[in-house]
Amino acid sequence: MCADVCRMNRGRHDKLGLCGKIKFSKLQQRYGSFWPLIMGLCTLMLIFFGGVYAYMEVEGWSYLDSFYMVLIALSTVGFEEVHPLSDNGMVLTSVLIILGVGNFAFLIGSFTQILVEGRIQTVWGRHRVQKSIDKLNNHTIVCGYGRIGSIALREIEREGLPVVAVEMGEELIPKMEADEVLFIAGDATSDDVLMRAGIARAKNLITALSSEAANVYVSLTARQLNPKLHIVARANNESHIHRLERAGADRVMLPHTIGGIRMAQSVVRPAVTSFLELTVAGDGMELSMEELTISERSEFCGKNLIESKIRQRFNVIIITLKRADGTMLFNPDAKTVLSAGDTIIAVGDRENLGNLWEVTA
Repeated sequence: MCADVCRMNRGRHDKLGLCGKIKFSKLQQRYGSFWPLIMGLCTLMLIFFGGVYAYMEVEGWSYLDSFYMVLIALSTVGFEEVHPLSDNGMVLTSVLIILGVGNFAFLIGSFTQILVEGRIQTVWGRHRVQKSIDKLNNHTIVCGYGRIGSIALREIEREGLPVVAVEMGEELIPKMEADEVLFIAGDATSDDVLMRAGIARAKNLITALSSEAANVYVSLTARQLNPKLHIVARANNESHIHRLERAGADRVMLPHTIGGIRMAQSVVRPAVTSFLELTVAGDGMELSMEELTISERSEFCGKNLIESKIRQRFNVIIITLKRADGTMLFNPDAKTVLSAGDTIIAVGDRENLGNLWEVTA
């Protein structure tokens, strides 16, 4: 029985030791190059207050006298002792000076290394980026800055909408900095990272990670953190679409399938494909395609298309009307009544579409 108790205690101690090592390792990873500086400062505090306690015990001095003696010893200013020192006191002072000077040298070396590596500038830059992200509202979060995520982010930026990237790959950080992208360096599956990206204030989230399991987890976590969030997820297999939808994704995209369809349409209907590409991309073209949601304050509420005179006033063509319940009406007739929450998809001049947006909003 004693042997069992010993084994249990030993196992408990091993477990506690392992947990301590894991926590220590996580702290070390979290603070990176600043970890030696933090450890040096902690060691200096231990030496300082340990010296105060030692003087009080060895010499029998008061706290204030011991504090002052440690201060002048560690700072090596050369003032006289507070009181005459005993032999033990001189040994203690010698050890204190050696430890203090060595610790100061270590701190100076750590700080110099941080300056040489430019870590302070990097941390300051990330602090400024975080402040910019904290000011955003109704923005889009793009998880993953790979081939798909970076393209999605650029398209959103081109529309003048606020967007934040979340990427944990160290090799992509220089690219995001060069592209002047607002980003959070971290794991998108972490609640803390998503909160730093402003998920509570975000309007949309695109999860374009290479791992499908990670996309499922991000969709699930994001839906819990912000139930009103519009989530678009990437999938690599059609059989996984329902899994992502159950996790909380509103739309699931298969990049390879979409790319294949577009290539086929370029062969079967090249003119239609070219038209759609130009209207959506809008590279140097005045013609554009936009979707505009009718608000409750809009003058179009309760009017049909004839009464609204959208075609005559703004010279745009309404090709689709999406009802608030999701029903799609393609090429709606002139007697179709517009209601709050309806979304009209229109083609026309960019300036005219902008004027129409001001009326519908």
